[in-house]
Amino acid sequence: MTPRLPALRIGPYPVDPAVVLAPMAGITNVAFRTLCREFGSPTSLYVCEMITARAIVERDAKTMEMITFGADEHPRSMQLYTVDPATTAEAVRIIVGEDRADHIDMNFGCPVPKVTRKGGGAALPYKRGLFRNIVSAAVRAAGDVPVTVKFRVGIDEEHITYLDAGRIAEGEGARAVALHARTAAQRYSGEADWSRIARLKEAVTSIPVLGNGDIFSAADALKMVEQTGCDGVVVGRGCLGRPWLFRELHAAFTGAPIPDGPSLGEVGRILTRHAELLADHLGEDKGLRDLRKHMAWYLRGFPIGASLRQRFALVSGLAELADLVGELEPDVPYPADAEGPRGRQGSPGRVVLPEGWLDDPEDTAVPVGAELMHSGG
Repeated sequence: MTPRLPALRIGPYPVDPAVVLAPMAGITNVAFRTLCREFGSPTSLYVCEMITARAIVERDAKTMEMITFGADEHPRSMQLYTVDPATTAEAVRIIVGEDRADHIDMNFGCPVPKVTRKGGGAALPYKRGLFRNIVSAAVRAAGDVPVTVKFRVGIDEEHITYLDAGRIAEGEGARAVALHARTAAQRYSGEADWSRIARLKEAVTSIPVLGNGDIFSAADALKMVEQTGCDGVVVGRGCLGRPWLFRELHAAFTGAPIPDGPSLGEVGRILTRHAELLADHLGEDKGLRDLRKHMAWYLRGFPIGASLRQRFALVSGLAELADLVGELEPDVPYPADAEGPRGRQGSPGRVVLPEGWLDDPEDTAVPVGAELMHSGG
């Protein structure tokens, strides 16, 4: 059987299969990226947590610690949040000059109110002139390092920005664009409108167009490609507590049979591997506390009982985790109840914007106070 999706190139780098791990705050640190790569292809793309341009320029200690990549992680992909062309250029010069990343992805998709109320994230592409200046500044400062751009459909259904954003990014030299097929007002609720990905693919013709939103299985990814003609898929919430999704995606896009989900015993081994990677990265105490947020996702749908589930959620050390994993029934098959949407969903809501934000889409003024210092969302 022939591959269902041709290899993608981001600048000089082949991305094959054309699968991208989306940056997720508090999730896609070096440990989780390593785990996903072990299941997927080493030549797919795994993006680190969002980093703010201002924090890089200011040499924020937490941010510089977050820019950690594995020894064999290549290309090293970093996502940058920014609202100011000058800060963008300075941050990108630092990243490139100090050889901190091989690929820079720019975040214009964040729908979080604390971001949009200051004109950042998914609010920013409405300001076409400012958006153009930021992308241009990044591309020029990056030199040979490829820059890609991710955005949403728009602020809401009355303020659609994605087609303009795609054409502007293409015109300013971005090497690919990715669309989360929801508006900022939808946040993570409802369903992604994949028809918007198809329209963007028609509008942006010289660089790859990637689709994002509601890929919770390999079948979803194949369906998105079939329905939209996109050049690759970006996976976020679908792999929460399910890094083996990359094994399934690799099979789907190379024409191999899609493997069954893991038994409970295999999930226990995967949990242990994740814990060891986090302990190496953060230290055992901090690493195991970080793992707690993943437990409900890993164990979703398995019949293990409320008491054991709670003990997993409070685990504090590798030895304790080993004991808990030893209590699992290893032969329990992967449950149907584990399928479907996972992660935050919430409900739609009005997008909070700076006063007068919608008055002039060509305004190039940098929004006041939008340069968030802290990275990671």
